[in-house]
Amino acid sequence: MWGRGLLARLVAADRALELVFADPATGILVLDTKLRIRRCNPAMAALAGIAPERIGLDPLALFAESDREAVERELRGLRARGQERALAARTAAGIGVALTLVPATERDGRLAAVLLRAADLTPLRALEAQLAQSQKQLALGQLAAGIAHDFNNLLTAVLGSAEAIAQRDPDAATLEDAAQIRTSAERGGALVRQLLAFGRQQVLAPRPLAVNETLVALRSLLARLLGARIHLDLALEQSGPGEKGPMVRVDPVQLDQVLINLAVNARDAIMEKRGDAGGELRLASGHATLHRPLVPEGAAVGGGAETIPPGRWVTIEVADTGAGMSPEVMARIFEPFFTTRREKGGSGLGLSTVHGIVRQSEGYLTVASKPGQGTVMRVWLPRWDGAADIAIPKLPGAPGQLPLTAGPVGGDGVLRPTDAPGRTPVALPAAPRGHTVLLVEDEAPVRRLAERALATAGWSVVATADAEAALAVLDTPDRPRPDVLVTDLAMPGMDGLSLIAAARARLDRPDLPAIVASGYADASSRAELEGPGIVFMPKPYTPRELAARLATLV
Repeated sequence: MWGRGLLARLVAADRALELVFADPATGILVLDTKLRIRRCNPAMAALAGIAPERIGLDPLALFAESDREAVERELRGLRARGQERALAARTAAGIGVALTLVPATERDGRLAAVLLRAADLTPLRALEAQLAQSQKQLALGQLAAGIAHDFNNLLTAVLGSAEAIAQRDPDAATLEDAAQIRTSAERGGALVRQLLAFGRQQVLAPRPLAVNETLVALRSLLARLLGARIHLDLALEQSGPGEKGPMVRVDPVQLDQVLINLAVNARDAIMEKRGDAGGELRLASGHATLHRPLVPEGAAVGGGAETIPPGRWVTIEVADTGAGMSPEVMARIFEPFFTTRREKGGSGLGLSTVHGIVRQSEGYLTVASKPGQGTVMRVWLPRWDGAADIAIPKLPGAPGQLPLTAGPVGGDGVLRPTDAPGRTPVALPAAPRGHTVLLVEDEAPVRRLAERALATAGWSVVATADAEAALAVLDTPDRPRPDVLVTDLAMPGMDGLSLIAAARARLDRPDLPAIVASGYADASSRAELEGPGIVFMPKPYTPRELAARLATLV
């Protein structure tokens, strides 16, 4: 008879084997010495797409025909050499699996059985797709960041020159040409911002925001943008008396851009399907509390679904009755430069920009769509519970950004300025009497245009090409003391933020107001750009915008 110790070990081993076979994540086959199936767990039957009762003796039947020869070769090699083998194959259901073939031998070395383990590679493929997409985004973000500073400096000079021409009371044809130059330069600036948004390289100014009030503030603009044939339905989550409803902490201007881009896409999809018959667009707010990670169905970045982590979320849903999307199109909608409307002027950056803004705001974007059944875009943003003032976005936007007006919309989903060719330019804001600005800009064309425009507006301007020259001016006793400092961020030698600190110390004015202008500010500078008395002004900008911002600081 067996001893109690041996019996206990056998029972324990049998229980352990049952636990292994019950693993839902790993398919397992036990083969005899003739390589016939003696046992198959439910996970393996599911991977092969074959009902457990229909599993026969031939293990090759569980694999795709194109891979059976390779699996058979490895099994026979295992039986001959008795060494563990590994390979990748596809099951009869088309699922990619990683196979491990493990020999079980007797004490004399003879083969007693073969254990075949199959691990589903689908999650790994999804992770690889997400990694590839992340690397693509990083590369594009680095490229955009690399060109943004220099390119936006050029655009600032172009915009300033166009505005200077328009201020000289030219004839109608020249004024129209100047307006066209300005519009083209602004489109170039918008393109750079879209690339930075996709690469998650933007400088954001997040604030606590009441979502319901944001949607209400945008309703009239979106209604004009959609046109009379598309009905806009606003469905706001109800809240208690005196409550603002769901709140988030985001950049208000960027959230506006997200919703406007989604609305433009929805409008185009509705008109594509229904034409003059129009359709409906539903804008809804809501909330969700996730107790476990959520892998949403539908469109996914790079072919791999982005898992939404547990937490409290505020949702903004944009649903349309448009043409919908095929699975092939949905798999690519977040790719930069992918568009189905190339012939209508689409750049393919609308949704990739939206996705970049949402992800940089620590949120997620999910999409559900079927051909002929419309599309539902849902923005997920972390719920904000902090105590702070409610910020409602003020239209139009911020300096250096295209105004959010109901002007013409291009195929790339970017709202165009309302300044029409031939329109009389608005005069530069007048400066407070007797005030001096210290202007520090290493790009000579930008410096000359800004100096001329500010002087025309009534400022006393002291202009230098770098920070060292600016400090030398401050050290000169008979030079006027500046009331405000305007500096570029990235310059040869001392940078703009260091200059502000040094100028405040020399003048013994820790509250000296300053404007920091830049075509691109990297992550290391963003926290300092939010310092007291410092205003960030993204390039490209016009001299009129610079003068208007200066007038608010003194």
